[in-house]
Amino acid sequence: MSDPTPTTAALPPAPAWRILLVDDEPTQRLIMARLLKRAGYEVEVAGNGREALARIESGDFQLMITDWEMPEMDGIALCSALRAQQGEQGYIYTILLTTRDSIEHVVTGLQAGADDYLTKPVIEPELMARLNTGKRIVTLERRLRTANEENRRLSITDPLTGAHNRRFLMEQLPREIERASRYGRQLAVIMCDVDHFKKINDTHGHIIGDEVLKWFVSGLQQTVRACDWVARYGGEEFVVVLPETNLANAAVAAEHLRAHVAAAAFTATGNPFTVTASFGVSGWKDGVPQGATLDALIGRCDSGVYASKAAGRNRVTVEGMD
Repeated sequence: MSDPTPTTAALPPAPAWRILLVDDEPTQRLIMARLLKRAGYEVEVAGNGREALARIESGDFQLMITDWEMPEMDGIALCSALRAQQGEQGYIYTILLTTRDSIEHVVTGLQAGADDYLTKPVIEPELMARLNTGKRIVTLERRLRTANEENRRLSITDPLTGAHNRRFLMEQLPREIERASRYGRQLAVIMCDVDHFKKINDTHGHIIGDEVLKWFVSGLQQTVRACDWVARYGGEEFVVVLPETNLANAAVAAEHLRAHVAAAAFTATGNPFTVTASFGVSGWKDGVPQGATLDALIGRCDSGVYASKAAGRNRVTVEGMD
């Protein structure tokens, strides 16, 4: 008896493309909206440019069709405003509709930021063809944006542990220091060094050593707050940056991290063993002063780590800044 033919689970339908239709004339807006919905688009409407910008702020649109002549803010002003503010959100392909058909008007519309231009009355097959062109361009733009974001993420991420890398630390921590100094905020940093890491490598091998580092960072990331961030400083050394945190609270957080690591045995080998770390904490007692530097802050944390190791390891040492 032959096996039954395997069935393939149906894929969920792709989400409909979202169009913002901007026109101050209710009848024309209704006719166009029906046409677009019949073609499978999800349509939202606005009566002028200002209303359209408000809708764009609260919704993810890939396409926009706008009339030229409208009260309060016309289509030209809308296109200009959209291009001026468009940053992190995805690109919105825009088609400008008008009764004006001279070359000067076409140039004006395109210079304002419109991607395409159609004269009224709109011919349905032509509109659909133009929208298909817009969909191709938006798809390519969003793929490129996603690829660029992934490349940026990889450039600031330690490939082994998934923590931020040293490059990110050296770029971002000075910004945190400057921002805290400017606005009178608190800032503290914890440095931690896995104890006897060379012995772990020598005893269990470098593959297990790598697994220990990944396990260690995972424990840090699960324990700190959402606004805190972890970076690999080098080797088995890591830094935890705590915005809006004074020195006393940072010391409490470091002790919590130390106890959490020491209490959670590493079990990936099938033969569990304890991993500990030595911690150094630093920050400013009375707010971050003007001229504060990353080097001074990291230097104090490093001194704290060395003091913890000299005192027997698996402990926290606080080295405050003046």
